[in-house]
Amino acid sequence: MSTTEPALRERVLEGAYECVARYGIAKTTVEDVVKESGVSRATVYRVFPGGKDQLLRAAVGWEMDRFFGRLAEAVAGAPDFASLVESGLVFAHSAVHGHEVLQKVLITEPEKLLPLLTVEQERPLQFITEFLLPYLEREQAGGRVIEGVDLNEAADFVARMILSLIGSHGAWNLDDPAEVATLVRTQLLAGILTP
Repeated sequence: MSTTEPALRERVLEGAYECVARYGIAKTTVEDVVKESGVSRATVYRVFPGGKDQLLRAAVGWEMDRFFGRLAEAVAGAPDFASLVESGLVFAHSAVHGHEVLQKVLITEPEKLLPLLTVEQERPLQFITEFLLPYLEREQAGGRVIEGVDLNEAADFVARMILSLIGSHGAWNLDDPAEVATLVRTQLLAGILTP
């Protein structure tokens, strides 16, 4: 990959995102992305040889990466693991519900978006798990992890629960920090951290 390839890829992905925002997933064409990104059709196919399907999967993954990057920044100053998970859930819930493009596509084309999210879900799961692990290690060093808890399994479990709750919060009000604190401390982390 040449040194300009990542910048070119980013430009095409930005263009694809803008097209999806404007036209939706089904109506976005490679030609739309060509016009929006200002690159040639041949360049789009060189960077995304799988065509529209590969491009849209990559655009969804790209936006997910950006979302989880913002999430990591939002919770970076959390004083402990429980606070980290709490602030992460509140931020993620608010950001997902405030994400205009995501909400538009979820309403108008859920059958197009949900398979793309399913294909890309392993990336954020791995990102969140790896992000959580050092925080759990600090909790263990401080004697706050229940004896016998496997930190890798615990990080994976919490990451999966976070992703699940972001998508479907059930009866929990994730707009209410006090309710989120109860959820995190009495449900998610009850078998991981000492009370």
